[in-house]
Amino acid sequence: MKKRVLFICKNNSGRSQMAEGILRHLYGDRYEAFSAGSDPKEINPLTVKVMEEMGVDMSGHESKSIMKFRGEEFDVVVTLCQDTCPVFTGGKRYVHAEFPDPAGSGIETFRKVRDKILEWIKKEFKP
Repeated sequence: MKKRVLFICKNNSGRSQMAEGILRHLYGDRYEAFSAGSDPKEINPLTVKVMEEMGVDMSGHESKSIMKFRGEEFDVVVTLCQDTCPVFTGGKRYVHAEFPDPAGSGIETFRKVRDKILEWIKKEFKP
């Protein structure tokens, strides 16, 4: 049975979307990945672009509120914010992994954040 992982940040437009896509891409055989935010905004086009650069199709992704997952249980809930993170109470285990918000930055910043999230996921969820 796959473990369920929920990645959370404020807007669900960058970091949490990247983390969801990367975990599915690398370890989708063992994990079901989801993402959400407390104040969801449209997925940043640069998020889509940098993920496509590494072969991750984001066309099926949409920004979601954490309220969508209310009442559900996750094996791991990961917060990715640098400042105040949303709270979700349906986790068996909670992890905080702080990454800078690339919103308002150029593509190079998005690539750097993506690469940091990629390396962290490889360590945290390694087989």
